[in-house]
Amino acid sequence: MTTLRFPSGLYGVTPEWDDTDRLLAAVRAAAEGGMRALQLRRKNASAQQRAEQARALAPLCRELGVVFLVNDHWRLALEVGADGAHLGRDDGDLAEARAAAGADFVLGASCYNELDRARQLLEAGADYIAFGAVYVSPTKPQAVQAPLSLLAQARDLATAHAGQSARRAAVVAIGGITPARAPEVASAGADSIAVITGLFEAPDILAAARTCAAAFNP
Repeated sequence: MTTLRFPSGLYGVTPEWDDTDRLLAAVRAAAEGGMRALQLRRKNASAQQRAEQARALAPLCRELGVVFLVNDHWRLALEVGADGAHLGRDDGDLAEARAAAGADFVLGASCYNELDRARQLLEAGADYIAFGAVYVSPTKPQAVQAPLSLLAQARDLATAHAGQSARRAAVVAIGGITPARAPEVASAGADSIAVITGLFEAPDILAAARTCAAAFNP
């Protein structure tokens, strides 16, 4: 039976909060609700702020059993003992990161709405391929749109690439996903959903996480 190289279910992505204590408490609540992985995404922070939060989150995620990734900065991820990194188009070469970090380091990458890019990233050693925005995103309102129909195609691509291997790369959906939309995205073919606002800006983070996670455990 084929297993995934990245956790299925809820993949939390941090909001732009400078308050680290607030962030740590929110991550605990999300993990209690079933969040399986977390990405530190701080586009507007200083390098020092980003590093400080990465150093605080790495041991917490280890304690909670949550896979921890750093957005953009794979060298920082290695430095703080994170499990991996997420790379966008302008965040360096995934193959270079794989060669430097080793086979056990989790690497995911943004594919936007491009299956050809996903194919190249799988060849370079990506553990997951992320598509979006699948809905209009409050975080990136100008982001390219990726139709839900692309997710099933991406899963077929990842399965074909795995061949006879017991493990395949996961398909992650991102962009405008709310707890209410999670079942639709899961049914469309996503192995995991990356959620920022719908999780961390929810009135009840624990409840939001439970609803998202339930979409993958019907």
